[in-house]
Amino acid sequence: MRAMVLHEQADITKAPLRLEEVPDPQPGAGEVRLRVSACGVCHTDLHEVEGDLELHKRPIIPGHEIVGRVDALGEGAGRFSKGDRVGVAWLYSTPEDCEFRARGLENLCPEAKFTGWDVDGGYAEYMVVPEEFAYAVPEGIDDAHAAPLLCAGIVGYRALRLAEYEAAPTLGLYGFGASAHIAIQIARHSGCDVYVFTRSDEHKRHAESLGAAWVGEADEDPGVRLRSSIIFAPAGHLVPKALAALERGGTLVCAGIHMSPIPEFHYELIYGERVLRSVMNATRADGEGLMRVAEEVSVQTDVTTFGLEQANEALRRVKESEVSGAAVLDLAGD
Repeated sequence: MRAMVLHEQADITKAPLRLEEVPDPQPGAGEVRLRVSACGVCHTDLHEVEGDLELHKRPIIPGHEIVGRVDALGEGAGRFSKGDRVGVAWLYSTPEDCEFRARGLENLCPEAKFTGWDVDGGYAEYMVVPEEFAYAVPEGIDDAHAAPLLCAGIVGYRALRLAEYEAAPTLGLYGFGASAHIAIQIARHSGCDVYVFTRSDEHKRHAESLGAAWVGEADEDPGVRLRSSIIFAPAGHLVPKALAALERGGTLVCAGIHMSPIPEFHYELIYGERVLRSVMNATRADGEGLMRVAEEVSVQTDVTTFGLEQANEALRRVKESEVSGAAVLDLAGD
């Protein structure tokens, strides 16, 4: 099969991903193999390719926002049938005896494996996954537009839940890429007024088109105190600014897997029982919840598609905020 393979981490401008022919993967016991139709291009992939995240496997095929059709079943696999359309997300597997899994916090499992980081992912024509960690994809959303739901959507949904968005009359979103453009639709459906902080003119226009109550930059005053906020941008300097914009008792959620250093800030920014917390991955329950909500809300993802061999260019454009919504590798025609 064809795959974009990472051997050595490097700046994305050096195009470190190589298009190669590699053996087709074979499903093991309890696994299914997918013929990949689409794979989202996530900021986490960029961190992995450029070296912000240490490689767990070398070489590695990145990609963890995967939609495809089941084309082979491993021994004992029976949850899906050949031809079923399924999705694969960042969380690839956890041991059955994991304490965190038993507590409903499998996202915190120290022995968890992650798609495209510990095992080969979706920048390829085929990939395999344990069937219990695959998702049925809602009907009515085509492959390319469903792909961003598998990470940007799931992580954004978990961040919304931790921000208690359903009880938040005002919600701030810092950064307006793939996750935020899904989160705003869910938040507005629940009645939130959403305030978007972003530097990109294109992202400002996108936020306005999706119904943001206010759009500006992090140094600007939105004119209200925010009940909750989510930082999607991997920029630690935003934390003090976002805390300063919260009302007493408000919650700030940092939703990225990687963030630049957070500067020192005065205690008064969290005094008043403001809460600062992070998102670490997401659970299968988050994924299943997001799929239900996406169908209920009729979430519309905005995507820019690229061919498999254009993965380096797609990641470069994500890095430079040149993509409105989400970038997706479209393999359906390959």
